Amino acid sequence: MSAGPAEAVGEALWAARFAVPADHPCLPGHFPGRPVVPGVVLLDGVMEAARKAGLADGAGLPAAKFLRPVGPEEVVEIALRRTATGRLAFTGHVEGVLAFQGELA
Repeated sequence: MSAGPAEAVGEALWAARFAVPADHPCLPGHFPGRPVVPGVVLLDGVMEAARKAGLADGAGLPAAKFLRPVGPEEVVEIALRRTATGRLAFTGHVEGVLAFQGELA
């Protein structure tokens, strides 16, 4: 899994996309019969996108919320934007549906 390049799409917004392959080592056992990508793997994709955009050097993760399971091979669209407090807000959408969101500090 590798997040594609983070592209600037506005003054304070960056976007990237990635998919976790069906043979990724995190999937066996998570969960048998219905594989779900673990949240830590999704957050790794967010961090990689933020690093590629030059935005997450040593970032912490004060908040994250998972709203929908993400399966293998599903394309995750990441959006990053700066908040008024200087944090980096992120969202992850799959097929136009919000799957997770949070902030990096």
